[in-house]
Amino acid sequence: MRFVLWLIALLGPFASALPAAAQPKVNIEQSFADSLTALPKEELAVSGGFYVPAYSSVAMSQGKLRVDFSVTLSVHNASETQALVLKRIAYFDTAGKQVESYLKAPVALRPLATVSIFIPTDDVRGGTGANFIVDWAATGEISEPVVEALMVGGVANAHYAFISQGRPTRTAGKK
Repeated sequence: MRFVLWLIALLGPFASALPAAAQPKVNIEQSFADSLTALPKEELAVSGGFYVPAYSSVAMSQGKLRVDFSVTLSVHNASETQALVLKRIAYFDTAGKQVESYLKAPVALRPLATVSIFIPTDDVRGGTGANFIVDWAATGEISEPVVEALMVGGVANAHYAFISQGRPTRTAGKK
């Protein structure tokens, strides 16, 4: 028994270095119920999308070191009066392959409300070129949503945090 306790004490600090069990998939409808409202009955006359670069891993020290980051995607309804309908929130890896889809069906976000997606540090499926696509709609003129990814991570005593702002997806080259 003493040996087992000694072994636990000795190996305990290394337990955090082991890969974590798969994270349960985010259920936006449950996790953010207070941020959501009923879908509008009116036609969705306005729509748009965002591309949000995210970095679950970053190469450092001339590529000899990889630092992993947690990623929090936040989608903010910037309108004070109208619901924002979220049609798709999808996460892609460096090769452009979809890793996760976070909505089973569209949801409506209350005015000035926010929903978030959290990807833990040990989930490096996105890689150095991870990204999100967020598609949205509204019944009429609305303030454009604010969509950002926050990355947080560190190595040794150095900690890093940075934000990546979503960019509207518009067709380029047409006049």
